[in-house]
Amino acid sequence: METTLSKPAKRVALHTLGCRLNFSETGSIAQGFVDRGYEIVELGQPADLVFLNTCTVTDGADSSCRNLIRKAQTSAPEAKIVVAGCYAQMEADKISKMDGVDLILGTSEKYRVFDHLDGLAESGENEDDVIIRIEKSNEFWGASTTLVDSHTRAFLKIQDGCNYICSFCIIPFARGRSRTLAVADVLSEAKKLTAQGFKEIVLTGVNVGEYESTSGETLSELCKQLVDLPGLERLRLGSVEPNTLNEELVRVLKDSGKYQDHFHIPLQSGSDGVLKGMRRKYDVARYKEVLAMVKGYFPQAAIGADVIAGFPGESEKQFLETFNLLREQPITHFHVFPFSKRQNTTAAKQPEQVASAEKKRRVRDLIRLGDAKLDVFARELAGTRTQVLFESQKDGQWEGYTPHFVKVRMRSSENLTNQIRPVLLMAWNGTHLEALPS
Repeated sequence: METTLSKPAKRVALHTLGCRLNFSETGSIAQGFVDRGYEIVELGQPADLVFLNTCTVTDGADSSCRNLIRKAQTSAPEAKIVVAGCYAQMEADKISKMDGVDLILGTSEKYRVFDHLDGLAESGENEDDVIIRIEKSNEFWGASTTLVDSHTRAFLKIQDGCNYICSFCIIPFARGRSRTLAVADVLSEAKKLTAQGFKEIVLTGVNVGEYESTSGETLSELCKQLVDLPGLERLRLGSVEPNTLNEELVRVLKDSGKYQDHFHIPLQSGSDGVLKGMRRKYDVARYKEVLAMVKGYFPQAAIGADVIAGFPGESEKQFLETFNLLREQPITHFHVFPFSKRQNTTAAKQPEQVASAEKKRRVRDLIRLGDAKLDVFARELAGTRTQVLFESQKDGQWEGYTPHFVKVRMRSSENLTNQIRPVLLMAWNGTHLEALPS
């Protein structure tokens, strides 16, 4: 009697660096691997293929990408290694010289990974050759979280690229000009996500506030339709530039009853002189107006902000303007970065570069301030009741986030994965709030 042994599934390890936009893109690509019979494993486990979706927003991101490539080569020496995304787009030559890399795909080509893998398998090229595909495209590639991601919040990509040319930013070079997903397609993708059981959706993009469909519909008009979808219980936006966050949008979000008490509004600097050098599209006065408007509609909102320390020419006086603005304004979640020279950007060529030690000192001061402000905000939440979307279990407790995006842990004998539960927030211990069922 003949027996047929089933061929074991190929294993792929996927890892993402960078923004929520990258995570949404990796989610769609991961689903493509599953649809083709692959088993998803963690990076560091034996695998036949490793796919790394990379970031290049800072020097630190570049370093993390290189470290991941080395980890992939060490943990899976026989695997094909694919390096994709923004770092691949900008530094393909550097990556091609690293051991173990087989395929380099830019920000557009990564969506064609399966075509390129088929070509790699069929090619007669020397196995030591690295295939590089970094052609740019203005085509919009949709992406969203999928069940294979093991995420509870779903990231839905509605926009890509950027038309701004901030003097420090490399992203327009890596991702191209702004383009968007049609409203009907956004609604269709959102329906798929809620049908899969996702209760919360985060709209992502490079510059979400610049969303405008080909028929002229704005982000506020999109959100107005989106919040009416059955099954959608919570909505968040990714980072929204202050010059694009208008009252119409904030009012729509407030009236929905589904938008959570958290906004991410990049600042970069609290000095008008530095903002001008950065080519930002707002000044300090406008930024304050935006925060006041948001707090007027969402009095309990937590507000996150990106800040760059040590921009070329930033004086101590200008740094203190930033420090004092952050201290005085209702900003609770700090995302602090030292200035990084990015290839082809104006700021990288500017004189008066701030010394590395001074940048590190300014970063430390801002991080300490951010930690102190989050500590005060979280302690004020203690004793209040709220709703938490629980995500996973850690150290014997269920972990999730409040609407304000503050981490919560609670003990329960139930499986709370993807469950929204009312809780009583208790003590803040510096990393999370303890909670009890309410």
